[in-house]
Amino acid sequence: MSMLYRLVSLPLLFLSAWSASSAFAQSKPPQQLPASFKVVHVIGLEGIKRNAKGKVSVSTNGLEFASGATKSDLSITSIQDALTGADSQRLIGGTLGTLTIFAPYESGRFLSLFRTKIDTLTITYRDSTGGLHGAIFTLPQGQGAMLKKQMVAEGAKTSISVEEEANQQTSSKKVAEKKP
Repeated sequence: MSMLYRLVSLPLLFLSAWSASSAFAQSKPPQQLPASFKVVHVIGLEGIKRNAKGKVSVSTNGLEFASGATKSDLSITSIQDALTGADSQRLIGGTLGTLTIFAPYESGRFLSLFRTKIDTLTITYRDSTGGLHGAIFTLPQGQGAMLKKQMVAEGAKTSISVEEEANQQTSSKKVAEKKP
């Protein structure tokens, strides 16, 4: 009886120790928000070219976009609304993406089907004279909500909270999955 007890209890002991260690290994520390985000400025900021790549950083003073030597600062209190969204873009872009149109047997059109997912951030803000402006940024997937959360924590206004937007996006994904 004791031999059978040892044969059964030893594997159960190892199994429980393994599952407990994997549970501890999966617990992650709280996620640190990055100090700056790599973005592409699509349109909207004065003095910044369209589709300029740069970094956005949020502080108590404002939102700063820096692309090389050019910088644009927005007061965080001037931001009237910040909205995030999910989108996709061609995997092969730029000049090479345009040249794929001329590939034989419509293979260029086939290549345009390959896409990468991105987040978009749209902000509306008021300038020093009270004029209403807007700016659109694209970010790698999953960073739009983090940037918006950081902006709202510093004092930016938003019409839809971060949690509501996340719920709307997950519900729209479920609806899209149900469609045949």
